[in-house]
Amino acid sequence: MKTKLHIFKIVAKHLSFTRAAEQLFISQPAISKSIKNLEEAYKTTFFVRKRNSIVLTEEGKAFLLYVNKILAIYDEMDEQFLHKKEIFPDNVSFGVSTTLSNYIIPRVIAKFRIQFPQTKFEIISDNSSSIENLILNEDIDFGITEGRTNNSKLHFEKFIKDEIVLVTNANNSAFKKGVIDVETLQSIPIIEREKGSGTKAVIDEFLKENEIKALNAVVSLSSTEAIKNYLYHSDHFALLSISAVNADLIQNKLKIIDIKDLNIERWFYFVKRTGYQSSNMVFFENFIRNNYNF
Repeated sequence: MKTKLHIFKIVAKHLSFTRAAEQLFISQPAISKSIKNLEEAYKTTFFVRKRNSIVLTEEGKAFLLYVNKILAIYDEMDEQFLHKKEIFPDNVSFGVSTTLSNYIIPRVIAKFRIQFPQTKFEIISDNSSSIENLILNEDIDFGITEGRTNNSKLHFEKFIKDEIVLVTNANNSAFKKGVIDVETLQSIPIIEREKGSGTKAVIDEFLKENEIKALNAVVSLSSTEAIKNYLYHSDHFALLSISAVNADLIQNKLKIIDIKDLNIERWFYFVKRTGYQSSNMVFFENFIRNNYNF
């Protein structure tokens, strides 16, 4: 029954027998037979065909809710009785927002694999919004994101605090005292992250809370590295994570301009589906907490 329920879940996820067969590495007839057996057992129809696709019926949508609950219980049973003696799984897949994936997580993973060399990692790097969607779609079990949302389907736990600072080219001769006020902040040319970025969301929320008008954003780029490379060749400015610019400050490529009476801080969060439990994930979270700053 567990296998049939898992097949149903994958078909419901893709709304395609073909894609489900490809993911599960079994034949399409076997997928169809499994779904047919479930429909006969429960005397209902879970999927209906529409042109070249399938859709869940109302009964199918209701059945999926129970399937998710039942498979979650199976996972807990496996964790408790089958995997409790395992040191760590052979493969780990999780999502990380781009700031963390570029500047913090790689060194943690490098240290982890010294202790657990058999473990392979697939780390998906994207903005926070995309990582949350991957978790909600159950493509990954957990992630680490910038900031948090109010989505009740997601559970957030604080990881580390970060500061967002205003930086510019180290040779920029403007503001020789290294300090500006809020009015000046609103007028200088700003290079910003794209919509969906956790960094941008934190900045926008901070500006709203402090009743600051919109910044003079002149360019939007999809990564912190792209913004830094822009600043190397420009006298424009950007609000970036201190974690992302530490090396640039040391190498005298960028410099910080303080904003008078303003301090932008945010948390990075571990995020997972509400109710999801995994002893391996807890172990890995604790390892990251204890080793991110070495």
